[in-house]
Formats: sequence, structure tokens, C-alpha cells
Amino acid sequence: MRVDGRAYRSIWLDPDGWSVRIIDQSRLPHRFEIVRLTSVADAADAIAGMQVRGAPLIGATAAYGLALGLRERPDDGGLDDAVARLRATRPTAVNLQWALERVGGTVRHLPPEERVQAAYREAVLIADEDVEQNRAIGEHGLALIREAAQRRDGAPVRVLTHCNAGWLATVDVGTATAPLYLAHREGIPLHVWVGETRPRNQGGALTAWELGHEGIPHTVIVDNAGGHVMQRGEVDLCIVGTDRTTGAGDVANKIGTYLKALAAHDLGIPFYVASPSSSIDWTLDSGDDIPIEERAAREVSHLSGATESGDLATVQVTAPGSPVGNPAFDVTPARLITGLITERGVAPSTRAGLARLFPDLADPSSEGSVAPSPVSVPG
Repeated sequence: MRVDGRAYRSIWLDPDGWSVRIIDQSRLPHRFEIVRLTSVADAADAIAGMQVRGAPLIGATAAYGLALGLRERPDDGGLDDAVARLRATRPTAVNLQWALERVGGTVRHLPPEERVQAAYREAVLIADEDVEQNRAIGEHGLALIREAAQRRDGAPVRVLTHCNAGWLATVDVGTATAPLYLAHREGIPLHVWVGETRPRNQGGALTAWELGHEGIPHTVIVDNAGGHVMQRGEVDLCIVGTDRTTGAGDVANKIGTYLKALAAHDLGIPFYVASPSSSIDWTLDSGDDIPIEERAAREVSHLSGATESGDLATVQVTAPGSPVGNPAFDVTPARLITGLITERGVAPSTRAGLARLFPDLADPSSEGSVAPSPVSVPG
């Protein structure tokens, strides 16, 4: 995607051939800063501190982080330590585990002197594949927007989204935003309702920043206004992302997604989830089994932003001493989801629906079972 006329990915290999560059999302939208990662500790800190976030980007960062870790120590102990360190950063996004298994499984059978380059090759493949998957998701989602545009007869298609499932949450293009970008470039008029997404405000800060750079009309609303604009007939469809989709179609996404899905279901508004195959956890049948990350209380009790003079500042917004809970995700049950937009098409939010698109990953013939993972990394 383009920022001030220059094309960027959210993560890329430095010209030195080994260090990794990321966009520091903790500074957006007020500062656009690029950070260099040179160790597995840097990659783990970037994931845990949300300099990078979004399930697909977390996976890509973990892949590069494992390559960085192997530069430091390419033996089995070094591999296990790097995997354990990266795995401990964020529990909900399944892409993290998927990427570690993929890179680790690729290098484990190799002699130590060959592991570093093999890990880098696999990390680059993961990043490139993510971009292609997102483009395909965009094409399949574009068909849904075209249908809505026909019903709107030239008036803007009104889409509600939540959190940031844009190019910043992926390597490029985005998942939930990919259909929006393609529709905009095709000339379909749009208006996007952007839920602010407390407590970290990824919608108001990141999605709105992306849409602004793309020139897509949008309005930031507080999270609790989502049901209101739907109730007033101002939303044609909802598209959100996912951090983990079970094999049976339940979806864990940023906290507040469930409430928007409930409102959409009550009002008969289509509610779609953009879900690349790397975010599908075929081992789970129920969203009840998805681990939900509990993040620091300070994210809720304090807000950061720019002052009128342009300085960055953090202020406390809760009553001093009040306890704070901060679950980072909630689970939207499959029954509330109109369809899952994947790189292979739009599927019903069911195991059978997903299995029809991904027979190579799922095993629909054995009730609830899945094909074994091709790689496994201990630790």
C-alpha cells in the first residue's frame, strides 16, 4: 500500500539481507516510524508490545523472528528457545503458532549450518503468500460489494468494520479491507463506518489512517454506535477480520466484534468475516476453546494521543484505584456469521462449508477430526 506516494509493506527484509524492518504501529496515526529488528528478542518484543499486530502480520513477524533467532544460535536448543520465546508473546492469534510450526518444521531436519538461510526463505514465502491470499480475499469480497452496489443504484455502499484488518494487520492489502480497496479502485462509491475499537483504538487510529491514505470516504464512530447506525438503515453489510477461526466456523476477533454481530443478526444485515486459511484452527470445534488474551489494565485506564500542539501524551481516564479488566478478544458464534471470505471463496460458517473449500486441510468424513499438521515444533 502507499503512504504519501511511496509503496510499503508492513514488514520487509532490510537490504542488508538479514535484519527486518517494520512499521511501528504503536506510534500511528500521529507518527510514521520504521523500526529495525535484529534479534529474536526484538521480534518477540515487537509482537508483545503491539508494534506489529493483526494475526497474519504476527505470523509473518514470528517467521522472521525465528530466522533471526537461528542467526544467534542455529542448534536444536537455539531453535527450541526461539520458538518458545515467540510462542509466549500472544495466545489468541493462531497464525503465530502456524508460522512457528511451518518454519520450525522446515529447518529442524537440516544441519545447523543450513538452517538460517532456509528459515529466511520460508519467512519470505510466508510473507509473499499472505499478500496473494489477501488479494484473493479481496476479489471474493469484491463480488459481495458489487452485489450491494447494484442494490444501491449508484449510491455509496455502506460498510461497517471493526478494529483493523487492513494492510497494517497483514503483510499488505489486508483481509477485511481488501474488498474495500479493490472496490474503490474499480470506482464503486463507498462509505465505511469505522468502529474506534477501544481500548487501543485500532479502528479509529489505524483503519481510519489507512482509508484516509487510500482516499476512501469514512466516518469514525464510537464502538457503541455500531448498533445505532445499523438500526437507522445506514449499513449495507459488515466485514471484519479474525484472529482465530475454528474448524466449525466460530470466530475470535477483537473485543466488541460479538456485539456488532448480534446487532447485524437482529437487523438482518449481512455479517462477513475475512478469514485466510492461515487463521483457521482445524483442531478446534468450539470458540469456547480459544484462549482469550487478557492484556494490561493500563490499556483501558489510560489513553494516548496527540495534543493540540502535536506532542504525544498519555492521560488516565478511569477513576484512580478502580480495578480494570481487559480481555482483548471475544468469540462470535458461527450462527451469527453470514459467510467466511477466504482466499478460495466465500464459505458458510460451518465445518462442512470450510471443508468444501479446503479439503486438503480438513477431513469432513471423520466427524470433527482434522488432517494432522504436516510439521510440529516441540517446546
